[in-house]
Amino acid sequence: MALSSRSPGHPKNDLAPSGGGSGAVPEPEAQHPSVSPAVLARDADGTPVSPAYGDIYHSADGGPGQARHVFLSGNGLPQRWAGQDRCVILENGFGTGLNFLATWAAWRDASQRPARLHYLATENAPFRADDLAQLHAAWPELADLAAELRRAWPVLTPGFHRIELDQGRVALTLMLGEAETSLRRLEARVDAFYLDGFDPRRNPAMWSPSLCKRLARLAAPEATLATWCVAGSVREGLHAAGFVTEKRPGFGRKREMLTGFLPQRGRAAHAESGPGEGNQALILGAGLAGCALAERLAARGWRVEVLERHAAPGQEASGNLAGIARPLLSRDDNIASRLNRACFLHLPRAFAALEAAGQTVRRGFDGVLQVARDAVHETRQREMAESWPADFVRFVEREEASRLLGWPAALGGWWFPGGGWCNPPGACRAWLAAGGDAVRFRPDTAIAALERRDGRWHALDAAGRSVAAAPVLILATGAATRLLAPDLPANPVRGQVSHVPAGVLPVLPHAACCEGYLTPAVDGIHCLGASYAYDEEKDLREEEHAGNLVRLRRILPGAGQDIEPARLGGRVGFRAATPDRLPLAGALPESAPALAADARLRDIPRQEGLYGLLGLGSRGLVWAALAAEIVASRLHGDPMPIENDLLEAIDPARFLLRRHRRG
Repeated sequence: MALSSRSPGHPKNDLAPSGGGSGAVPEPEAQHPSVSPAVLARDADGTPVSPAYGDIYHSADGGPGQARHVFLSGNGLPQRWAGQDRCVILENGFGTGLNFLATWAAWRDASQRPARLHYLATENAPFRADDLAQLHAAWPELADLAAELRRAWPVLTPGFHRIELDQGRVALTLMLGEAETSLRRLEARVDAFYLDGFDPRRNPAMWSPSLCKRLARLAAPEATLATWCVAGSVREGLHAAGFVTEKRPGFGRKREMLTGFLPQRGRAAHAESGPGEGNQALILGAGLAGCALAERLAARGWRVEVLERHAAPGQEASGNLAGIARPLLSRDDNIASRLNRACFLHLPRAFAALEAAGQTVRRGFDGVLQVARDAVHETRQREMAESWPADFVRFVEREEASRLLGWPAALGGWWFPGGGWCNPPGACRAWLAAGGDAVRFRPDTAIAALERRDGRWHALDAAGRSVAAAPVLILATGAATRLLAPDLPANPVRGQVSHVPAGVLPVLPHAACCEGYLTPAVDGIHCLGASYAYDEEKDLREEEHAGNLVRLRRILPGAGQDIEPARLGGRVGFRAATPDRLPLAGALPESAPALAADARLRDIPRQEGLYGLLGLGSRGLVWAALAAEIVASRLHGDPMPIENDLLEAIDPARFLLRRHRRG
């Protein structure tokens, strides 16, 4: 796998505005949205208060008591979730996290609880982790859960952040940004709503009629709601959206609260994605994509067979000794940048979960330095970094860049403290092992064709014999996809990585990149890359080693002057790249459907039980973990972990729709 920051033939999208994967005309340059952390303040009796809105975060009569009385009991929980496979709760206004912690505690204590608790929460001004620690100290009965939450607290950047807690059985999806925008971008079916915004007179956007209508569209059958607020405008907005509400006795000094439900009569049935018969799936391909997906499905109780034509996982594009993980920034925070950021921030959480489960991932996530290309690029990097939190990215001047490299840098650059390097084959093995008995790995199993019959997909060998069958089949076949699904635009792109022996170069403390990448020595070898060529020659080329050495000297000026390209070892791999450089993740479309002139992605018929996780290109290490969570969520009918405009950008049917619109 070639994991370059930008290679010849690869778009210069780390600073340029772009339309991303939507196929739209690029938007004008604009400032990206930001997240402003909350300011910790208290009123005279110590109750936390928001200076921005002049309102308290929870009742002065006792926060945990209010959470249990208003939000849990008001929604009939935990009784309503008994016997369910999962429960989905949405809180509008995460605040201090109190309602979440109280719900998590109730789920833990329930004798009949769902196997999986999904908690979705909007928040426009999240607290920093150290402020949360001060707030959580007031609730010693929740101390253990609160500490686990803070350890997993995300970098405060806009967008959705899926955080798995309690050994993966509790999934918290924090939606950072303006509430109504987040809810418009959410794809989920919600069983219970916690409406906990600030006073509608001070923050009317949290209670608007349009937001109430969005809640109704997100509601699952028999959905309920509860809130401390009984304002007439709120009741009118909920009634207009279709909710039936009633007042009940409130908590503490608050005389009343509001509960409600959404009647099913007259409502259109929601089409839900769900698991196949018996929760069984075949995955073709044991690279990063296939192995990550196997683990994600196994975590949901699926039984999975992973078929691989090689003798071991991670042998194709995922077979490099080391690759780097860093995000992609753009001036307009375009689709590609938002998707890449979400995946980049999710990856360390995914690896930490593997390690907590006893698996070993060879990695060094202690930072990545992206050196500026030239003086103009350096100025833009400096300006852009000011808009982001320092634990995501900060600009370092030349002197600090030199210290981080252990070598004189030509210019300053971006420092990504959460980035680093990883051994991709090791990650593949760890994901397969984490699936336990639910995952069966079948090496040396070449598949020549696919066939759907009797409600199952059959993987056929060269003689036409069925090697394996399941109701659901997922292609994670990388550059070999065209042999099984020639209509999918996932084309092979050659990438050559050069292996530079340790000792030939200065000791490199951290991974670094500048139109190429260089890793610290792993097993005595620095990985330097990578080329980007549209041919399928498998042999090492001296000229591509020479090109990699040019990239080296941009990262470490003057280093490696005596290295002879002809004497270098290396590895050639073939990424699978799509025309817009974004993955294909989701249900695969029928090859030639009849579509209306105004058809949208949701109108395109899909092949029953056939999915893909493909086209990860040169950023496969960054994308694999979250992309696998996306496909697994889709298959299992869970809330989606990213925004719906990002889902559309990676929908496998997008190229078919573009061709249709072009006539």
